[in-house]
Amino acid sequence: MQLPAKPPGNMETHTPDFPLASSHPTLNGQKTVKSARDAFSAYNSKYLTIPQNRTSLHSSRVNGAFEAPSCMESFSSSIINNYLDGTRGGAVDKASPSGMHFRDSKRKVDYVLAYHYRNRLARHPPGAGSPEPTRGSASSALVLNGGMGKGRAELPRRDDGRRAPRERPGLEVIELGPPDALEEEKRLQREEYERNLVEAGLEIEKDPENKSQGLSFVRIHAPWQVLSREAELLKIKMPTKKMYEITEEGGILKKLNEIWCKVTEPLQPQVPQQENTNMKSLSYPFSREKIYLYNIKDKDTFFDNATRSRIVREILKRTSTKARNSMGIGTLIANNVYDAAYPLHDGEYEGQNDDMNERKLLYREWARYGVFYKFQPIDLIRKYFGEKIGLYFAWLGLYTEFLIPSSVVGIIVFLYGCITIESDIPSKEMCDQRNAFTMCPLCDKFCDYWNLSSACATARASHLFDNPATVFFSIFMALWATMFLEQWKRLQMRLSYFWDLTGLEEEEEHPRPEYETKLLQKKLKNENIRTENSNEDEREKLTWSDRMPGYAANFGLILFMIMLTFSAVFGVIVYRITTAAALSFSTNETTRSNVRVTVTATAVIINLVVILILDEIYGAVAKWLTEIEVPKTEKTFEERLILKAFLLKFVNSYAPIFYVAFFKGRFVGRPGHYVYVFDGYRMEECAPGGCLMELCIQLSIIMLGKQLIQNNLFEIGIPKLKKLFRKLKDERTEPKEMDTNQSKDPQQWDLDYILEPFTGLTPEYMEMIIQFGFVTLFVASFPLAPLFALLNNIIEVRLDAKKFVTELRRPDTVRAKDIGIWYNILSGIGKLSVIINAFVIAVTSDFIPRLMYQYAYSQNGTMHGFINHTLSYFNVSHLKAGTQPENSPFAQDVLFCRFKDYREPPWSQNQYEFSKQYWAVLSARLAFVILFQNLVMFLSVLVDWMIPDIPKDISEQIKKEKRVLVDFFLKEEHEKLKLIESFIARDKQKHKSGTKGERIRAASFCQFNRSQKGSFASFSSQHTEV
Repeated sequence: MQLPAKPPGNMETHTPDFPLASSHPTLNGQKTVKSARDAFSAYNSKYLTIPQNRTSLHSSRVNGAFEAPSCMESFSSSIINNYLDGTRGGAVDKASPSGMHFRDSKRKVDYVLAYHYRNRLARHPPGAGSPEPTRGSASSALVLNGGMGKGRAELPRRDDGRRAPRERPGLEVIELGPPDALEEEKRLQREEYERNLVEAGLEIEKDPENKSQGLSFVRIHAPWQVLSREAELLKIKMPTKKMYEITEEGGILKKLNEIWCKVTEPLQPQVPQQENTNMKSLSYPFSREKIYLYNIKDKDTFFDNATRSRIVREILKRTSTKARNSMGIGTLIANNVYDAAYPLHDGEYEGQNDDMNERKLLYREWARYGVFYKFQPIDLIRKYFGEKIGLYFAWLGLYTEFLIPSSVVGIIVFLYGCITIESDIPSKEMCDQRNAFTMCPLCDKFCDYWNLSSACATARASHLFDNPATVFFSIFMALWATMFLEQWKRLQMRLSYFWDLTGLEEEEEHPRPEYETKLLQKKLKNENIRTENSNEDEREKLTWSDRMPGYAANFGLILFMIMLTFSAVFGVIVYRITTAAALSFSTNETTRSNVRVTVTATAVIINLVVILILDEIYGAVAKWLTEIEVPKTEKTFEERLILKAFLLKFVNSYAPIFYVAFFKGRFVGRPGHYVYVFDGYRMEECAPGGCLMELCIQLSIIMLGKQLIQNNLFEIGIPKLKKLFRKLKDERTEPKEMDTNQSKDPQQWDLDYILEPFTGLTPEYMEMIIQFGFVTLFVASFPLAPLFALLNNIIEVRLDAKKFVTELRRPDTVRAKDIGIWYNILSGIGKLSVIINAFVIAVTSDFIPRLMYQYAYSQNGTMHGFINHTLSYFNVSHLKAGTQPENSPFAQDVLFCRFKDYREPPWSQNQYEFSKQYWAVLSARLAFVILFQNLVMFLSVLVDWMIPDIPKDISEQIKKEKRVLVDFFLKEEHEKLKLIESFIARDKQKHKSGTKGERIRAASFCQFNRSQKGSFASFSSQHTEV
């Protein structure tokens, strides 16, 4: 059986605007059996009866349209359980063919609540046959043949105010144990909550609980009067009857746009488009008083599925129960009263049937890897998932498009390095064996003197990334980041206009259940607050002193986590040092010659594994730290979670790269005076070609590893494992019982329940923001980073799309006019990238020393002699005792060895002190950092100033829309005034006075100008006339 039935025609039923106070007899025990029976009869006349003709339904809704519904204890079984007449009656119980409607196949399912139940088992006396599963109090199993209403026996009361089960022959009553008591409490909370939902105007259909335990669903439908009421409260913009023309830019821009549309036509997704793209509906916040303004062709389809589910979600969040002071659906799910609450997907996304729905369309044209080359159907994504998710995919699409030019420039820079490698004089000098630069030992005792030409391969490889084009690419990427953010602001404004988000006000958010619980605990502890003084209770809030323990824990734990990251980096450093020393002891010549490569490769892999593990830990820790802060609203919670998670993951991802870029090789010392750790292990130094090559290896492996493993394998594998685990858990907990009321084919709510719940966009944004950092922060050392990011994002867009369409429950639609705090983080990374790239070029690369040598120290203005200029001399007799190479065949021949640094030679008075060249190069490095930073910042500000945040055509359209809106309302009000005047003039001509004439005029005016109060007056006056 279903309730309440939809009113016929355009007949409106009005319910209270907000949930009424519950009068649940189970909770207060004050009502008598007679009053309960009377209340049930009154409610039954309004909601239970499903008459065969429209007339009786019409009258039943009219008779009780303005009464506050009263309910009895067995509410869930007698009033909400729609199966009671259907399962015994036969025909009505057929499941909806589409799985999207109530069993009458007319009312749409707007939202679903899922919960697990466990019924009491009644024991038969010996010889009475096998036990049969029955419910406790108010159980549907106690109702014979589905009979309700008049023939239903009343349950006697127990001493505690609850109804005791009616004694039946052959049954023995069992007292509730602790688990059953908890289950009973949950059931009572569900009953009260569902009753309050009905009082709020929603219509509910519920599954039969005909097994000892199992999964049950509550399906919710919002009728027109609820949708219109809530749309007005939420100020949802809806299209009016007025259409106006969108003026397009003319001239060359229009022609270029037409050419671009023709060229990209094969890349456009095949989704329904608006017939006339030059026309736009004028939108205005919904108002029942001005309902005649809106283009309402069909009340069932005027609000789309996403808007309907959003409205129902708002009612679910604000509807409360007295039991355990529950503050909405969030608290009930947290207390395991319900397992889940979600809107339904629009049917199957694949199948043989030809029925097309938006989900199937999204899957075919967007959520498959086979359509990776097509543009995204952003408008359809927004319509199906809401503005917040639509903005995410629009941002991701724009970011991916912007990676194309940066990838092209990065490839050109890399190819330039490949082409010029043969003409690079420093690498030629290093590879020339005739120069015979004898280098000092790399370790004590076990390492011998070596020739610089043996590092030829490293020097040639370094030139691929350490060349003059790298400086240009760094400036280009800084401007690229600025242009990307500017273009996003413009696209965001364009989408806001077409999605009717301009002028969107910040909606008043409901407090989080955890905040309400904490506030309630504070009120209970405060002896000065009286429970009956509700006004003071509402004004009370959590102060900084209440949150101080949470803030202290946040500060301490975040500091500890950052130190943990640094400890992990230090541990890898120790591994590199000790492993290098151990491999140097090897008797195998091949092992000794490949020490640097082996140590670097294994250390980077260890770094990657540590980063992946700590990333997962930090995500969980950030969430827990945010929860103990007890933020008031979901928006505040999300922003604080994002900041904590980003801080921890940023440090975790970039700490090893920062070490290689700015610290490795800076604290080594010099021959005869090395810096040691752990009594005998020398600090590691950079390769002869510099640290830039090692930075490139570190950056590429960590970036590619994170993208491949974390962003792709984890995203694909973990949801599938969770889905399998949940399925196995449900199969294990539910006994194998025959369920005669279940249809053979699973319904849409069954299929959606198996899917993974949507947990927010934070993980999706976070992985892209970290990638954005890899692309911009150290791009001077790895010009191919944008290319690998582009290849990843082509897969990422379709992977995220497939996840949203096929593997996640449908998210609640959330209206948002921007991407929030993520834009500030992107802007901060863009500014930080300028400084970091300046230091990478100045400190890590050899760009400044080469520039200084060519223009200050070179004899002929070329790079000939640069290697010799950068190498200092050391007298081998000055080596400390016990550190000289053992069994060296060159020991007798070597008087001086070379090392890379700017120091005075042994024959100088200030031997081994920093030379003048060192200070000159250092000054040039700092000057370059200042010059580079200010130049790029100036260019970024210039680009920001040249590109307006709001496109000119959109700015004009917004102004035009405001003018059209004012003219439209003035015209409507003028017509309304003329109509009223014509009514008055007609009444005057009748020359009739008295009550009847006044009543007719009042009724006419009320019919025309229907407000919330007006609709009630009109409603009553019409039936008075009848």
